[in-house]
Amino acid sequence: MQHQRVLILDFGGQYNQLIARRVRELNVFCDLLPSDMSIEKIKEYNPIGIIFTGGPNSVYDENSPKIDKEIFSLGIPVLGICYGCQLMAHMLGGTVEKASTSEYGKAEVEYVSSHITKDMPKTAVCWMSHTDRITVLPEGFKMLAHSAHCPYAAFGDEEKKLYGVQFHPEVNHTFMGTTILKNFLYSVCGAAGDWTMSNFVANKIKELKEKIGDKKVLCAMSGGVDSAVAATLVHKAVGDQLVCVFVDHGLLRKYEADEVMKVFAEGLGMNLIKADDGAIFLEKLKGVSDPEKKRKIIGEQFIRSFEKQSKAIGKVDFLVQGTIYPDVIESGKGKSAVIKSHHNVGGLPSVVDFKEIVEPLRDLFKDEVRKVGFELGLPKNVVMRQPFPGPGLAIRIMGEVTEEKLETLRDSDYILREEIAKAGLDDKIWQYFTVITNSKTVGVQGDFRTYENVIAIRAVTSLDAMTADWARIPYDVLETISTRIVNEVKHANRIVYDITSKPPSTIEWE
Repeated sequence: MQHQRVLILDFGGQYNQLIARRVRELNVFCDLLPSDMSIEKIKEYNPIGIIFTGGPNSVYDENSPKIDKEIFSLGIPVLGICYGCQLMAHMLGGTVEKASTSEYGKAEVEYVSSHITKDMPKTAVCWMSHTDRITVLPEGFKMLAHSAHCPYAAFGDEEKKLYGVQFHPEVNHTFMGTTILKNFLYSVCGAAGDWTMSNFVANKIKELKEKIGDKKVLCAMSGGVDSAVAATLVHKAVGDQLVCVFVDHGLLRKYEADEVMKVFAEGLGMNLIKADDGAIFLEKLKGVSDPEKKRKIIGEQFIRSFEKQSKAIGKVDFLVQGTIYPDVIESGKGKSAVIKSHHNVGGLPSVVDFKEIVEPLRDLFKDEVRKVGFELGLPKNVVMRQPFPGPGLAIRIMGEVTEEKLETLRDSDYILREEIAKAGLDDKIWQYFTVITNSKTVGVQGDFRTYENVIAIRAVTSLDAMTADWARIPYDVLETISTRIVNEVKHANRIVYDITSKPPSTIEWE
């Protein structure tokens, strides 16, 4: 079954992944692709609608991203957001000028009835983020919303199904912003809402059966939800042809290796082989401080470890990995900037000793992966397991990774997780962990001067890892965590709490 698809053209705005997430939540499949996609490729993609994202540029700048004007005559509905709406107006003969008063943050707009504004209140708060504004609409377009400083907060040519909104309907700050997106998808584009996780599971299992046939498959099992769901999908498709390998790279949390074997080998009955390669990883990381180098080293050694196991198993044609959509986006897609290389995307060596790598979750956001897990009947403790990066604790240690630092990090992280659970916050916080910083500070413990590591606590709330806010952990809980770590953990004498959101920070420190 071919799902209906919406094409989101990426002009570099900060909320672009969030637009994609919102479209998926409305049961319509979409891809976020570079704005310089050729008109031929757009036709080949065959979308039911196109969304232009926001971006940091002005449409008049010489090097600003542009599009082929033919896109407006394809008969495909288009929705431009922020920069995307200014670009549409500019290319179709309207006027875009620097605003006398920039709008950043919340603004009240007044709506006019239309296909995309139906069911919206007459006035409502939206989220603005722009310096330029449209002062003259292209011929055939009408004003659909305005604010005190923006005469055309929304506009459209309903006959040609071309629309623009100066604000950001994808963010929660825009009241009923999702309704505008829903109206565009369903009332304008004619979406059927065929992107559901039950459909995904049925189609993906069928696709995997056809792709793999009677060949043997090796799965990279980390124990996290991504690899667990990926492995289960493949197991449903090809059964005993799947062999799962769990590489203990020595960079796992306290007791984690034993828990993985217990859950997946004993509990789920999968053919799971454990490779104890911690010493190899640690040796290769010796003297390495650069986070990108650490990721590349770990990514390559992962593959080498799998190659070794596959040779012992016999002929293996496919390698399964739990790559998900945020991994792909953050590792750089098309001309998108590389935020960080993920061990299962950017870290792959150029030569891999398998016929092909299979990534059944590559198109899914994290919450979609969890929904698939429940569709497959996986237990809650597996599906809702806290996200853990493939490179493990190596990217939670600033600078060189050593056994001493790993012990300190494991013990401090265990205390944090234990106290968060005791406080009943483990279901409310998306991700929480400790980090060993590159700093040491003077302390006094037992009347003696100490000079030990500063431990940072990172805890965030999020829906899909694309954006995140720092968690408001109660002071008394933080106090208990801090007291326990400095008293119970070796080589730690100061605790700090990270209160930055994503963006501008990433969730992980490296």
